[in-house]
Amino acid sequence: MFGLPSLRTLAIAGVFLFAAAVLAFIYFRSPHVTLRVTTGLQGTAGEKFIAAFVAVTKAAHPRVSFELVPVANAVESSKAMEDGKVDLAVVRTDVSPPGNGQTVAILRKDVVAFVVAADSSISDPSELAGKTIALPEGPAQEYNSKTLDTILSYFNIAPDRVKRIFLPIAEIGAAIHHKHAAAALAVGPVGPGEAVNVVAAVAKATKGTPKILAMDQADAIVKRFPQFESMDVPEGAFKGHPPTPDDTVTCLAISYRFVVPETMLSVVAGAIGKSIFDTREKLMTASPVVSQIEAPDTDSTSPLLPIHPGVASYLSSGNQSFLDSLQSYIYVIGIPLSLFGSFGAVLIGQFRNKKLVTDQQQVYEMLVIADAARTADATEVDKLEGELNTLVTACVNKMAAGSTDASQLPVSSLAIDHARRAIDKRRRELTTQARAPVEVAG
Repeated sequence: MFGLPSLRTLAIAGVFLFAAAVLAFIYFRSPHVTLRVTTGLQGTAGEKFIAAFVAVTKAAHPRVSFELVPVANAVESSKAMEDGKVDLAVVRTDVSPPGNGQTVAILRKDVVAFVVAADSSISDPSELAGKTIALPEGPAQEYNSKTLDTILSYFNIAPDRVKRIFLPIAEIGAAIHHKHAAAALAVGPVGPGEAVNVVAAVAKATKGTPKILAMDQADAIVKRFPQFESMDVPEGAFKGHPPTPDDTVTCLAISYRFVVPETMLSVVAGAIGKSIFDTREKLMTASPVVSQIEAPDTDSTSPLLPIHPGVASYLSSGNQSFLDSLQSYIYVIGIPLSLFGSFGAVLIGQFRNKKLVTDQQQVYEMLVIADAARTADATEVDKLEGELNTLVTACVNKMAAGSTDASQLPVSSLAIDHARRAIDKRRRELTTQARAPVEVAG
């Protein structure tokens, strides 16, 4: 009915194809991209990492800018992610992790170590009931205290059955030496940091080699509390001579993670991960804390802060496949837009053809009226004139609404004039016939 698409229709389709290409180009080559990122808890490794990340990324990618969103603590950092106020955040896995967060990079893993004096009778965390635990003072002391509560709950020990005191690290050793505390809880990296400093303080005050309590139940605890990980701390990790621990010991660990919302496009999350891991050396120059950064495990099935699919794809496939995936996004966005544009152009063409058919049908009916008028009697002429008036009214209304094809206007005008002349001519003929004298038969 409608025939092949016209050149005009094909031109419209071409315009849509070009528009789709332009939109895809603008999307991927936008000169200004602003990412909102939490500043991290003041004085922590997270804050130092964010400062280094922003500086290095802006130097490497001038088109990327950052909007720093200050947060007072780790809880607010997670909440900012959940509320959609930031695109990137540093979170601690055991402090209100955001339900919509996915991991881009693991900034640091902190071992959760119970430190006791060499002569302590305590050999397992389950024996801490009724004891006093010393925790280092600092911005994370309340979080570490809650971490202690979680671990104690696994052993069915109520929090109020374990007293805790918060002390400067330098005073923790003396507290253990004088039996003011039975053990110390240190949460820090296997390297320079809180855990190493606590071990050193205890060793100095007790003049012995501290012990690290083994967490033989680590795997079971992780299954119940996925905010933890199981970590094997190697011999001498906290003190070299004499080595502390004196053998590999299994402990729990928590981690600080750089997370993005799960709704972030994979190509964007992959680009962020690529930027972090490709510029690791520059990041380390800006902040030594970055030396502990690591990629998340692509095989991990943990429901807590899982790896973002875009980062997993980049880590699994490397640069070339990442570029391929970037190209696939162009196809994913560009091709549907192109097809939609082409389909839209065809629909527009069919709609215009349908209007054209309607206009032509009206013209045809006017020609039929003109032809019928040649032999019509007076009654039929009146009827034909009424039909013509109806068609003219419909035609004028369509013209006023802009729903008539402009190319049909001259044709419709000629058809109206032709039908009107035919009706007027037939009326004159009928009038003349009526006035002619009637011959009388002789």
